[in-house]
Amino acid sequence: MEEPILRIEHLSHRYNIQWAVRDISFEIPKRGIYGLLGSNGAGKSTTMNIISGVIKQTEGSVFIKGIDARKRPVDAKRHIGFLPQKPPLYGDLTVEEFLYYSARLRWVPANMLKSAVEDVLVRCGIAHFRKRLIKNLSGGYQQRVGIAQAIIHKPEIVIFDEPTNGLDPNQIMEVRHLIKDIAQERTIILSTHILTEVQATCDNIMMIEQGKLVFMGTVDEFDNYIAPNTIYLRMGNPPTVEELAKVENVQGVEDLGDRKFRVRFENAQEAMDSIVKQSVVHDWHLSEIRVEKTSLDKIFSELSKKIQ
Repeated sequence: MEEPILRIEHLSHRYNIQWAVRDISFEIPKRGIYGLLGSNGAGKSTTMNIISGVIKQTEGSVFIKGIDARKRPVDAKRHIGFLPQKPPLYGDLTVEEFLYYSARLRWVPANMLKSAVEDVLVRCGIAHFRKRLIKNLSGGYQQRVGIAQAIIHKPEIVIFDEPTNGLDPNQIMEVRHLIKDIAQERTIILSTHILTEVQATCDNIMMIEQGKLVFMGTVDEFDNYIAPNTIYLRMGNPPTVEELAKVENVQGVEDLGDRKFRVRFENAQEAMDSIVKQSVVHDWHLSEIRVEKTSLDKIFSELSKKIQ
């Protein structure tokens, strides 16, 4: 049986008396983009810092391609590229100077330095800025330089901590495209607290809340995990809240204003059927009806209650 690219066993880490991560275990068996999802302070950055070797865990083991990262940290780190939330850039170096420096740090052989730097300059779309000081680049291009330093030694695993944080919408789209391109050849672990970021970029999701792994599966499985919660309605000739609340299978009604309502239910299909039927009978002019998913904040809240 082939060794997984990453294996984590009973990982825990404590800062003083506070446990940031508690008994996390999972495997990443193949290439792809794995989203590490969780609310702020859930333990995502701690987990990524341990995997990348920035900090040593209090308990448990991390294996990179079968290598015990605690016993053989240098060998394990050869297979890892890491971009922290704040890119580790030197503003007074040019892009090219910084990437040569990064390549040497990663022990890229001297006879391969030039080709390694040229490869990431082109791949990350920053070749035309090679002679520009990093401090004079926009936030989006600085992020591209950060990604370039993370992949310059061709690691098996690349870890990105909140890679689109602080970028404008166009820059976010560009970075997403670049990450997907890198994932053709590498395993990507991407940390974020933004659900849309995971849905737009990732193949699989690992969700951490209060330092514990509470979900691991595909994006489709996670979408099913986010259970329908309410029905959104828009009507041209709406009833009162009291009348709508009396409709069969409706458990509660919230008036959103401008002839819009949010309805709670026990069974979505039955509630929708009842509302449509009553709309026809009473001429409510129903123009929109759809099931709403539970918000991510609500999911975080519910999961927090379950694991306390």
